[in-house]
Amino acid sequence: MPLPEPAPDLPVQHVLPALIGAVRESGAAVLVAPPGAGKTTLVPLALTDQVDGRIVIAQPRRVAARAAARRMADLLGERVGDTVGYAVRGERRSSARTRIEVVTTGLLVQRLQHDPELAGTGAVLLDEVHERQLDADLALAFTIEVRAALRPELRLLVMSATAQEERLAALLGGSAGPAPVLRAEGRAHPVDVVWAPPSRPVTPPHGLRVDPRLLDHVAATVRRALADQDGDLLVFLPGAGEINGVAARLAGLPGAVDVISLHGRQSNAEQDAALRPAVDRRRIVLATAVAETSLTVPGVRVVVDAGLSRVARTDLARGLGSLVTVPVSRAAATQRAGRAGREAPGRVYRCWSALDHERLPAQPEPEIMVADLTAFALQLACWGHPDGAGLALPDAPPDAAMQVARETLDALGAIEPDGRVSGRGRAIAALGAHPRLARALLDGAGPLGARRAAEVVAVLSETTSGDDLVSGWRRLRSGTDAATGRWRTEVTRLRANLAELPGPPDGGRDAVSGRPGRQDAGRAGRQDAGRAGRQDAGRAGRQDAGRAGRQDAGRAGRQDAGRAGRGAEPELSDDLAAGLLVGLAYPERLARLRQPGGSAYLMAGGTGADLPPGSGLAGTEWLAIATADRAPGRRSAAIRQAAVIDEATAREAGAALLRREQEIAWSGDDVLARDVERLGAIVLVDRPLAKPDRALVAAALLDGLRQVGLSLLTWTPDALALRARLAFCRYALGEEWPDVGDPALLDRAEEWLGPELSNARRRADLARINVPTALRRLVPWARAARLDELAPERLAVPSGSRHRVDYADPAAPVLAVKLQETFGWRDVPRIADGRVPVLLHLLSPAGRPVAVTRDLASFWQTGYPQVRAELRGRYPRHPWPSDPTEAEPTRRLQPRRR
Repeated sequence: MPLPEPAPDLPVQHVLPALIGAVRESGAAVLVAPPGAGKTTLVPLALTDQVDGRIVIAQPRRVAARAAARRMADLLGERVGDTVGYAVRGERRSSARTRIEVVTTGLLVQRLQHDPELAGTGAVLLDEVHERQLDADLALAFTIEVRAALRPELRLLVMSATAQEERLAALLGGSAGPAPVLRAEGRAHPVDVVWAPPSRPVTPPHGLRVDPRLLDHVAATVRRALADQDGDLLVFLPGAGEINGVAARLAGLPGAVDVISLHGRQSNAEQDAALRPAVDRRRIVLATAVAETSLTVPGVRVVVDAGLSRVARTDLARGLGSLVTVPVSRAAATQRAGRAGREAPGRVYRCWSALDHERLPAQPEPEIMVADLTAFALQLACWGHPDGAGLALPDAPPDAAMQVARETLDALGAIEPDGRVSGRGRAIAALGAHPRLARALLDGAGPLGARRAAEVVAVLSETTSGDDLVSGWRRLRSGTDAATGRWRTEVTRLRANLAELPGPPDGGRDAVSGRPGRQDAGRAGRQDAGRAGRQDAGRAGRQDAGRAGRQDAGRAGRQDAGRAGRGAEPELSDDLAAGLLVGLAYPERLARLRQPGGSAYLMAGGTGADLPPGSGLAGTEWLAIATADRAPGRRSAAIRQAAVIDEATAREAGAALLRREQEIAWSGDDVLARDVERLGAIVLVDRPLAKPDRALVAAALLDGLRQVGLSLLTWTPDALALRARLAFCRYALGEEWPDVGDPALLDRAEEWLGPELSNARRRADLARINVPTALRRLVPWARAARLDELAPERLAVPSGSRHRVDYADPAAPVLAVKLQETFGWRDVPRIADGRVPVLLHLLSPAGRPVAVTRDLASFWQTGYPQVRAELRGRYPRHPWPSDPTEAEPTRRLQPRRR
């Protein structure tokens, strides 16, 4: 098909001949062209005569897909659905005459899964691949494999304004070498840059929060641009909340000016209305990133860029996903600025400085590096590459994120042990929602009905504002929410997809997988242990949380405490219906109030969560939390959206997390023996055990000993003395004697305390243990028989007394004795088979040390005369012979002289 006459004079026209030749000869190519160059609209039209079959062009966003189709149809002077059509989620306008079909990348991935050969398609064009969305990465990898294995004649063109063309060319070319790269230089019209930072510093974005002073500045910049420039204005803001904030600040603008919103939560009709030019009125279009690429907003000559973007982040450790506000990349800023030059020369006002611009990241962070990969991993499993190995992905998925995704899919029953997709997994994928939400729809349709289940899942997909999920659901049903139209379309789509699944013939069993079917109200066989199974606080919920945890143990708890606990209601209330669906999707986020009347909760996954101040949900005992995020540095998550439930519903939704166990453990300062039922980390029932297992009690006491130490035992003087004697023997005689240091005794506690531990039930019983008796168990009988010989407790001295040996220092056992009792000794006694001389502490008659020696002969000769001279006058009734080696030892006084 030749280009329409007259064709728009756009930069891409100059490379069309070369591009057509490259696609025809190589089958694959990369086109790099700046915003406004015409690649989205002119290239598909130029290729229609070069390929057999339909041309499918994939866009990352629905609004861009519809707008591109309308633009091409206008160029041809036709209606959408004739030569050019489109298909987005919930809407399709095409016919048998359609040669060019614009689709979203997500829809293209679904088509590839259902029909890998893409029958009837001659070429696939992937647009805006630089955004690096997960679906775009999958569409690229799958299409490359289709060309290599099934359809070598299929043409593939990758297009972007700011791409890493060398990497893309290598992926497309494969072993044959890089695919050709073509560049369309220049843009349709020049765009002037005005640096317009706030006059006063504003606080950087934190989580979702944006400093209100920045919104004030954006509104002031809009007023400035409105006065300085002609034409319509396109204002980039991170989210719908900021759009509403700036719109309120622009209220009362003079003249014929309309303020219009454009964001992803709007219905298709609302989005399309924002793209229609106004007559005799100026427009200020407040938009999110949906207007960033592949989109011409008619009449726009000025862009005001707040410089912020909202992206998904995943807390892998806690299983929480959230949206955060971050500065845009330089590439995204370039794309946004290009919106001002699509139809005529334009101007962009950037609400930051040129210096700050140089500090921005060059490219947006690939979604694969930061997002929840559960849906991504399911697509890989359905494609036959569970880990992505061998696929031409621009970046390999992070190992940790993929492990989390696989654990979640396993808990959903979506994959087999080898990672391949199960029949149930294909059913989940066919519903076209996030696997968690698809599981909730699949299992919730029985008790709630397909309509109500689809409504709640659609609400969860919309992430409505406010912490009360049911209020958002009711607003959408009543038609008072701006997203009502899109929501109803999504409900219709989900119900249609659900109806197309094979019914559960055998008593509720799924015909494909053999697992319980969707009409069985979320059997425990499909309960999602999810990330809660990885949390330390919820380890009880992790054991067999996969398939084994989805067996009859959970089923009993769900049936008895679930529906029976609620009675035989014909239909659940809105609160319980929404809570059941949320719990089926996110069982680890079932939460119980920590303290009556408070706003702090504990989630089944083990993470704390807090309601915002003033929440109407405060004080509710049970919540099913749909959305929560945790700011850096905070231990608790902030609850963004939740539904009120009761314990019975929590038990039903989280049946796989239910565990009933006898817990016998050292807790605090004693043995705690209790019968506990838990929902993940949440304790539901806690009763003391009357007759705990003695072996488990002994193990708990051992654990207590190792935590607290040997001070739990009663160390009498006899016990301390025996321990010291054993330590001396090990020091003097070798390692055949036991080590009685704290670490060694604790390590062998079960050996030497075993009989006592087997009869003990609490801490107090440890204090009653006869420690000397227990210690002697460490010494073999043959050595124990010689203990008193080798390390005597007491030694006889010349006076006939027996004095205790102090073994506190195993290197120097001490014998303290009064000097007069040692008369006649010529040398110190030796112990340990004569190997170790004792250290004599010679005492005065008053018991005070006068000498310390191991060489008694030397003391008698040199030390004693001085001691005798000093003390004989002080203690005249005690003998002080001149030659103590020949004197009679005594412990008595001499008679008084009369």
